[in-house]
Amino acid sequence: MKKKIIIDCDVGVDDALALILAFHSPELEIGAVTGVNGNVSLEQVFANIQKVLFLIQPQHHPFIARGADRPLKGIPTYAHSVHGEDGLGGVKIDLKKEEKWWHLFSGPAHELITEMARQHPDELTLIAIGPLTNLALALQKDLPGMKKLKELVIMGGAVRTQGNITPHAEFNIFVDPLAAQMVLASGLPITLVPLDVTHRVFLSSRLIEERIKPLSNPFGRFVTEATGYSLTSQRFRRGSEVFHLHDPLAVAVAIDPDLVRKERLSILVEIEEGERYGQTFEVAEEEASAAHKLDVCLGVNSEKFLELFLSRLGA
Repeated sequence: MKKKIIIDCDVGVDDALALILAFHSPELEIGAVTGVNGNVSLEQVFANIQKVLFLIQPQHHPFIARGADRPLKGIPTYAHSVHGEDGLGGVKIDLKKEEKWWHLFSGPAHELITEMARQHPDELTLIAIGPLTNLALALQKDLPGMKKLKELVIMGGAVRTQGNITPHAEFNIFVDPLAAQMVLASGLPITLVPLDVTHRVFLSSRLIEERIKPLSNPFGRFVTEATGYSLTSQRFRRGSEVFHLHDPLAVAVAIDPDLVRKERLSILVEIEEGERYGQTFEVAEEEASAAHKLDVCLGVNSEKFLELFLSRLGA
């Protein structure tokens, strides 16, 4: 049986790679892709969803829907320095107006999420690889519908490691800590895929040269261009030696949970503005309610994951 999936995303480069992995994986049936403000503006995210689906050209056309264009509180924070102004590293994907590889949902993303959860009770996995605003809105508008989800797999947080936007906070959580706190305290079955594991899975110049360039297909070319890989310096955008595969790992955990080692932890989010704003932190057993307990990924079989990811690029 294929797993029924919704992917909620803020399409930057690693979100795009996560979508490619998901649609190239026979274990998954992607019913919808929803967009949320995050790496780039919502309008750019929604355009990028369509561009990536045009690149993939999935046999089964998913629904797509626009979600929140701002966090529950405060102003948007973007990651243009990491993903480029367009979120896809400047890669050109020209859509053909006559070709639609999706079905447009007329309502907002949170309605699509709960509507599909009600249609497929206890069968639907939601993979969230952006800020959690859409999920928080869905909880506010239709908690009984959200409770019909089988599980949430969330890329976000930094539990026992440093953040990537501040010393304490990971980007997806930092963009909307209030939404993150609502979702993580919802009592829904959640697997958290934080920087503790995503920082251990990355593309290197060796993998680009030995595994991706020889593919000579649109997906190999997309990876090379979108990550800003330079053939001369053999480095990625901003001179980085590696490109982390944060969001693809979340998809891989939905495909094969045995890729990671999990611990059952109580996690809270710092929602007060200050130095630790957006931090995810552990709470002692006696201080937390059962609602805060999550399965947190703290170990990963990096080699097995990379083999899965690279093999699916050639699919």
